[in-house]
Amino acid sequence: MINTKEQRRVFRHKRICKKVKGTPQMPRMCIHRSLKNMSVSLIDDSASKTLIGMSTAHKDIKNKLKSCGNIEGAANLGEAFAAKAQEKGIKKVCFDRGGYLYHGRVKVFAEAARKGGLEF
Repeated sequence: MINTKEQRRVFRHKRICKKVKGTPQMPRMCIHRSLKNMSVSLIDDSASKTLIGMSTAHKDIKNKLKSCGNIEGAANLGEAFAAKAQEKGIKKVCFDRGGYLYHGRVKVFAEAARKGGLEF
């Protein structure tokens, strides 16, 4: 039996990863959140490579915010991540919410990334 919330989230994430695969043309955008920070990465599953990785602990984002583990931090991370992906020439991604519910910080991040130009 799976006991803790984190263990249940990891179980859900593994189930999602069976269906969501990243390719060079459309990488998987994987998100992870903790109490203090949030991180996101673009992954090409066919080559097992991380193309881009970013977190609210990154100095450019952290300097703008008072607290990184809230909705405001998620919005800033989404905009900055979308801009960085645009620089690398990536427009389309498949969104992997990491086993988290699509609300709160995850939803705000996704909306900010879409506003920044990513399509998913």
